[in-house]
Amino acid sequence: MSSGATYLTVSALTRYIKRKFDADPYLRKVYVKGELSNVKYHSNGHIYFTLKDSGARIACAMFASQAKALSFRAEEGMNVFVTGDISVYENAGNYQFYAKTMEPDGVGALFVAYEQLKRKLETEGLFSQALKQPLPVIPLHIGVITSSTGAAIRDILTTLERRFPLAKVTVAPTLVQGPGAAPAIVKAIERMNQFPDVDVLIVGRGGGSIEDLWAFNEETVARAIVKSRVPIISAVGHETDTTIADFAADLRAPTPTAAAELAVPDQLQLLKSLRSFSDRITQQTLGKVKQSRIDLQRVNQSTVFQDASRLYRPFVEQHLRMTEQLQQATVRSIERAGQQQERLGLRLMHVSPIDRILRANQQLETIRQRILYSTQQQTTAKKHQLVNRIRTLEALSPLQTLQKGFLYAEKEHRVVKTIDEIQQEDTLQLHFYDGTATVQVQSLEKGGNHGTDI
Repeated sequence: MSSGATYLTVSALTRYIKRKFDADPYLRKVYVKGELSNVKYHSNGHIYFTLKDSGARIACAMFASQAKALSFRAEEGMNVFVTGDISVYENAGNYQFYAKTMEPDGVGALFVAYEQLKRKLETEGLFSQALKQPLPVIPLHIGVITSSTGAAIRDILTTLERRFPLAKVTVAPTLVQGPGAAPAIVKAIERMNQFPDVDVLIVGRGGGSIEDLWAFNEETVARAIVKSRVPIISAVGHETDTTIADFAADLRAPTPTAAAELAVPDQLQLLKSLRSFSDRITQQTLGKVKQSRIDLQRVNQSTVFQDASRLYRPFVEQHLRMTEQLQQATVRSIERAGQQQERLGLRLMHVSPIDRILRANQQLETIRQRILYSTQQQTTAKKHQLVNRIRTLEALSPLQTLQKGFLYAEKEHRVVKTIDEIQQEDTLQLHFYDGTATVQVQSLEKGGNHGTDI
């Protein structure tokens, strides 16, 4: 060991070098650009990374207080602009860059944050079509979440009133821009979900810059939209603006006005469709009755019905069955028409003025009662007509005459009408009510009340 030499400790030397770094004004605020590598987020909020280019690399750290201000997440391979100071990390004995701010190179921080959150939520499945809820066809209660001032609320309310004034509208005014906007939007969605009868929600605002619309790119807003039990239509900005809320919503509208048009039907078109349905029901019912009358007339004019000698009794039974089936089919048709009319009446109660619905129901009920009464009257009349014809046939039947003691004779299978048609020794068949006898003519005598020997 050389005499008089002073040896420094490692700590002292490192501390001296650190003071040199800290005293250099050119190292107090340094602007550096490079590529991120070995990015690590510590549990305490600090970020540790390496900044490099093609010729060198430097270890970097960003403390939690500065890291919280980042609007994006630092990722491997990202080119960034960093500001900060350079000092020595005494424990390791190497110099280190302490970052204060960080911005993406080439794209804005908000755009990077937007893309990162979109990719994250899409990976989780929050944008899946399987999670999308269908909108009600006829909503009766609509919730609107937007600013109480501005063009968006006026456009939405005006469009709803024009297209479907029967719907109830509840407005939940909220902040849509600024630091407190995202929590306010989440709270408004949760509050509207507490209404048991809200059918659909419109959430949005008018157009603006990406900074103005940023509340709708927050993760908390996206998760609140997906969690909502009430279907949500997003209406943020203009048609060219797309936010995270648009991907999370059940349906995206290009503008607030378009959202109102998607939320409710057009009352004029709806009334036109209902009138068409009513006319079709009436025409189908009248057509069924007309066809039933034609079928009944065809039955009455059938050969079997006109010629009672063709086993009229089985025909009567068949005719009665057909008549009963026809009546049942007509009644079922009327009942179906009535049921369809009732369903139509219920729908009309929701979408058309009450007095029109009542008049339409009364008219349909009157038509149904007339049709039912007319069918029953015609069926009863035809039954009576059939019974009277059967009685007439029975009264005119030759069997009734034979039962009274009369008989008739046949010669060679021909009915004998006068005594001139037979001669002695002819063989005759005598037909009684309950049988037939064969006899031979012994003598003939015309006129008077004299008997004839047989």
